[in-house]
Amino acid sequence: METKSNNNSTPTCQSTLNPTNWNGRSIEIDDAGTGDLVGDAFIGYRDTGSGKIIFKAVPVEFYKEKYRGEDRSKECILKLTLEALEELKFSKENDRILLCRGNCFDRVREYFEENKIYHEPAIIEGELQEAVETKYIQHLRKLGVKSKNLTTESGAKRYFILFNWVCRDFPNREKYVKTGFPSWNKKWRKIAMERYEKYQKPKKKDQKIKQIRERANIILKNFSK
Repeated sequence: METKSNNNSTPTCQSTLNPTNWNGRSIEIDDAGTGDLVGDAFIGYRDTGSGKIIFKAVPVEFYKEKYRGEDRSKECILKLTLEALEELKFSKENDRILLCRGNCFDRVREYFEENKIYHEPAIIEGELQEAVETKYIQHLRKLGVKSKNLTTESGAKRYFILFNWVCRDFPNREKYVKTGFPSWNKKWRKIAMERYEKYQKPKKKDQKIKQIRERANIILKNFSK
């Protein structure tokens, strides 16, 4: 079923902080990490009646260069969404879905419309938004991102925190990058490699000084014998 429309046939969009009335249960759906440079993405599903939240992970593998153009991540999100709705015992007759407007849900919207599943576009705010963003941050911490400036607020600041983290150990951290993002190979990969080499110069200098001191100590020990 199509989303509600205004007189101009443009889908309306509501905030989950102040949703329209509904005689039944609402299920909110939101994402985190789908537009971020590093790591898996996460989809959160919240039953507004019970407050229950389910998380599903979209592996970073589906955002790699080799899958660009195949919409692997969107197909995965559709599969995960159907699983989550089943776990929440979704009722097509009684429930409505408040779905984030992000394009990562394009296949989900298509499926809902093809199968006449009632849904409304929504700005997901409040409990679910915070929960799914927190889940993503926890994932980044497990990967080794230690910056104190890393927060649940997405955007350019978080992008560059993650980018700089990758630069620090590029050979070992590129595997966590969503290399299917067009800008990665067009621009940012080269910059990341250059910054990695720049970061290595002080380390090489320190290693050389250390080697010189070790040799000097050996000479002094031999001289004093």
